[in-house]
Amino acid sequence: MTSFLSFKKQYIALGMLVFIALFFFNTRPASIQCQVPQLEELPASVASTNSNLPTIYGITPTYARLAQKADLTRLSQTLMLVKNFHWIVIEDAENKTPLVANLLRDSGLKYTQLNIKTEKEKAKKAMASGVEQRNKALEWLRGHLRGLSEEERIGVVYFMDDDNTYALKVFEEMRKINKVGVWPVGIVGGMMVEMPIITNGKVSGFNALWKPFRPFPIDMAGFAVAANLFLEHPEAKFSRKVQSGFQESVILNYFVKKEDLEPLADNCTKVYVWHTRTQKPSISKAGKAMTYNHIEV
Repeated sequence: MTSFLSFKKQYIALGMLVFIALFFFNTRPASIQCQVPQLEELPASVASTNSNLPTIYGITPTYARLAQKADLTRLSQTLMLVKNFHWIVIEDAENKTPLVANLLRDSGLKYTQLNIKTEKEKAKKAMASGVEQRNKALEWLRGHLRGLSEEERIGVVYFMDDDNTYALKVFEEMRKINKVGVWPVGIVGGMMVEMPIITNGKVSGFNALWKPFRPFPIDMAGFAVAANLFLEHPEAKFSRKVQSGFQESVILNYFVKKEDLEPLADNCTKVYVWHTRTQKPSISKAGKAMTYNHIEV
């Protein structure tokens, strides 16, 4: 009898311990509870957000220099945050380089890598840079667009220098474009900001100081063009026959007149892009003499 009572007490004690443990577990503070949301709990709009946005084709000429990878890395970090973006990077080189190829591959971006070498004689005749590279990109773009449906062709083309600084809002703005949209550019042309002058919602002029007599006195970073216009105007391209600063006017003359430009960025009152330039690095003679074949800088 004594052994039975002892056995019974052990079961009662064990039951009480289980009860206390369950009570503590169910009444613990909510702050330590962790719930992992299931995939089906996420809003349906999340999966389809990107597909509903016009594609932005960013055209970036680039060339070999000490700060090339640094500039492209900084730019790629911004572009990773832009939805529906296709980066077209064109090297001024005889062949595609591993440095650019590796950077593009590691970025996770949708991209196209192209290359075309600027002939030395052409480079000497004019100060304009990136002419052949941008035209190479436009050639690729037209071929790409022809293979898409009319709905898939909806997008914009933006000519991007690899050392400029871009706020994400500039990409949001350009998705509103019907033909050609414009906005201010900071730190360019000897000014704090170069921008279109807006009168009654239309572009009536430009506040440019550098060569203000240009047909479109605007920086390359200050406009974007609807992609379908490059199919409607297959002859549209940049030219080596004009000097630096006139390339913007050359390409825009194919598509619009001044009054047709679409002012964006809150009626051209907000600055979302800056014409910055990376300072040329200074490497000592001793530094140049050292070899770094085992590392990519």
